[in-house]
Amino acid sequence: MTIATTSSAVGRTLLRHAPLLALVLAVIAAVMLVLGPIGWRVGWWHFRFAFLTLMPWAAYFGIAALIVAALSLLLGRSRIEWRGIAIAAAAFAAGALIAYVPWHYDQMRQTVPPIHDITTDTDNPPAFAAVVTVRTADGGNPVAYEGSKIAEQQRQAYPDIIPLTVALARDVAFNQALNAAQRMGWTIVAADGAAGRIEASDRSRWFGFTDDIVIRVAATDAGSRIDLRSSSRLGRSDFGVNAARIRAYLSALRASASGEG
Repeated sequence: MTIATTSSAVGRTLLRHAPLLALVLAVIAAVMLVLGPIGWRVGWWHFRFAFLTLMPWAAYFGIAALIVAALSLLLGRSRIEWRGIAIAAAAFAAGALIAYVPWHYDQMRQTVPPIHDITTDTDNPPAFAAVVTVRTADGGNPVAYEGSKIAEQQRQAYPDIIPLTVALARDVAFNQALNAAQRMGWTIVAADGAAGRIEASDRSRWFGFTDDIVIRVAATDAGSRIDLRSSSRLGRSDFGVNAARIRAYLSALRASASGEG
């Protein structure tokens, strides 16, 4: 009888403290998730450590927080006070949200090809010039296009990434292209109207990764052809970011070019 009473008391104590445990697990998960990009930005560790170690462990702690919070609400709702219920509910929501982030990145990684260099012209991609020095200094990916090695993967994954032809003279199209790049919030590195080339960079908000962009505007019989290339400085897979950037830019440019025409 004494053993049963003691066991019951221990169980009630555990249930009473379970919401706090869930909250602690959620806080640990949040700290690990936030520390990943912070540590990479300040040079504490390589970005791969953040992606391959901290993010998975953040997910594990988030799932643990979710499970403990769920058990608290299901089994101990009658034994914990309203404060405990609120803490468990908050830990459940936080754990689910934190676990979702690494899961989301993993799902994206599985649905896009492991490439980081996307262009509207895989046969003759626009060439980088102004960003070569800084890109090399950062120890990033080479500026040389890898050709058929990635071209076929791009065509299968992003068949809609194609050149944009507009019924505008080249100088007008160039100005439209430059204005569109500025409206995208990109940092303009070089703009050579005579060569019809614009180079820019774009920095991700979370990890602060820099991607380089080059735009080529060439005259055609019908007006002008605009090609674009977006390439990540670091990493083999871009999680589809470069393709999304090209789509957004071409959509904005197409709209402004239509208005000009």
